[in-house]
Amino acid sequence: MLADVLTKQLAVHALENRAPVRLLGGAVYLVLVRNSGAAFSLGRSHTLIFPLLTLGAICWIGWMATRLRSVPWAVALGLVLGGALGNLGDRVFRAPGPFVGHVVDFVSVFDDAGRVFPVFNVADSALTIGLGLALLLELTGRRRDGTRARIQRT
Repeated sequence: MLADVLTKQLAVHALENRAPVRLLGGAVYLVLVRNSGAAFSLGRSHTLIFPLLTLGAICWIGWMATRLRSVPWAVALGLVLGGALGNLGDRVFRAPGPFVGHVVDFVSVFDDAGRVFPVFNVADSALTIGLGLALLLELTGRRRDGTRARIQRT
């Protein structure tokens, strides 16, 4: 979460009112975007719902953490928690106001305006990696208590 806060502050300071910065021959661009919606800018007119859903997810992860006995699951949920907290901070503390703030995004790949892939931030990356790891753990039968599910063969 600290990396997310620091990179967002740096992005706001360095990219405000500036043309996109091209890196790696155009594979990556740094461009400041304030996103009122969720991933892919979905639900921009329902900004208030995102902090409420995030608070629910944070509570569930906190409850689940007391039952975890698996390091991979702890890593996955830790990444999701860090990403959720990073974007929740924007929703609570950034303009236009508490619980309707816009998330600061600043990394665009293959295009300077997010037309190829949505513009994202460190919190989004942590969320994506954490959710991907959780899905992989589920699909491979790794349980949160540290055991493995037996695969039934027919």
